[in-house]
Order: sequence, then C-alpha cells, then structure tokens
Amino acid sequence: MFFLFNDVILYTSRGMTATNQFKVHGQLPLHGMTIRESEDEWGVPHAFTLVGQQQSVVVAASSLTEMEKWMTDIKAAIEMAKTSNGPSSDLLTNNLTDNKCPEDTSVEAESEDDITASHTSLERPSPHRGNTMVHVCWHRNTSVSMVDFSIAVENQLSGNLLRKFKNSNGWQKLWVVFTNFSLFFYKSHQDDYPLASLPLLGYSVTIPSEYTFERWMEVIRSATVPSSGARVLNNKESHPH
Repeated sequence: MFFLFNDVILYTSRGMTATNQFKVHGQLPLHGMTIRESEDEWGVPHAFTLVGQQQSVVVAASSLTEMEKWMTDIKAAIEMAKTSNGPSSDLLTNNLTDNKCPEDTSVEAESEDDITASHTSLERPSPHRGNTMVHVCWHRNTSVSMVDFSIAVENQLSGNLLRKFKNSNGWQKLWVVFTNFSLFFYKSHQDDYPLASLPLLGYSVTIPSEYTFERWMEVIRSATVPSSGARVLNNKESHPH
C-alpha cells in the first residue's frame, strides 16, 4: 500500500505481526521527482513510473480512475514540494524506526464480511474493529484522493433510517450518521457509541428502478398536496407512457 504525504511517498506491505500493522519498505522523496504514464512501455494496464533522484519505481493502479487520481495528486504534491524547505529525510527516518504507518492502528485481520457485518446485539462494539480508512482501503483495493477528502468534509448527514439485516426479514429503525466515508448506526441519537458502521469506500448507490421510484413519488405527492396544486403538478410532470 502506498501513502502520499506532502514531501514523500511511502510504500508498505501488511506486516506478519500479531497486530497486522503495515511495514514500511521504502520512501520516495517528492523533491525532484517526475511522473509519467508507462502502460505502453511495460505492457501493464494503468501503469505509471515514479522517477526520483535516486531510484525509479513502476506501479500499476487497479483501474483507470485510480491511476488518474494517483497521478493528479502526486503531480500536485510534487509542485507543492518545490516551494517547501526541502526533504525532511532525517526526521522521517527517525519516525519510521518502529515501522508503523501514521494512520494505522492495531487491528485484527478481518474478511470483507466481517467489515460489513451487522451487529444484532446492542453491546458496544470492540474498539479494535478494523474500520479505519487504511484498513478499508487495503481490503477493498481502493484509494482516497485529496478531492475525495474535500467532498467528505463538505457532505455530512444524520437522521432516522430503516435498516434491513442480511439474515432477517425484519427492519430496524436506527439513527444513522454519514461522515468520513462511513455510515454509523445508532440505536438513538442520544447514544455515544454506534452499534455498527459501514465504510462506503468502493460501494455504489443505486435504486432498483428510477422510473418506478419517480412514478411512486408523483402519484403519492398528488394525493398529499391540495387539489388545485395537484392539478398543476400533474400538468407539469405528466408524460406519455
């Protein structure tokens, strides 16, 4: 896994330790770095090359979108690094002596089902559940860009939703908070700790049929507005079938 900072890129792997922390294998200072697409050069889809002052690294993203996100942010970071006071290699080396990533926590390995599993009980979830952003990016093979962070900060919402559990026919009314790329499910808005959380990185959101949804909304709305307003509404929204 790669981590982009304001003056360096770290490349890591999942460590074979009891806590499954990430182990840093190397660093690529951004000062003097150039970046270029190299799919044709290496015959690997979505490949690009990071050319540093001392070494070059060829990497490949999982998709074209992922490659574009990485290249855009790396280019921006390279430009910002040009105006800084130079690489902080000594400080970075001292901070990496324990081989831990800045955002990583001591978490147990979990499968994708574990991450998205529903808590059917009301007990407080374990503080070691691996729903940190680093953990989710690793399991879902995805990345978070600077633009993604900006959008996440600007979009937060909370309210009551009905949630259906995988192994049950019933629905449960929960207080749901959307923040930091995740849905957090609470029994009520007064609770301090969520019953469960669902990171949305790598997910897509759709409705079964947009046409059916709009038709239901149109018909139900016509019955809930005053009759005069309903006639105007029907004239504006009616369309041939």
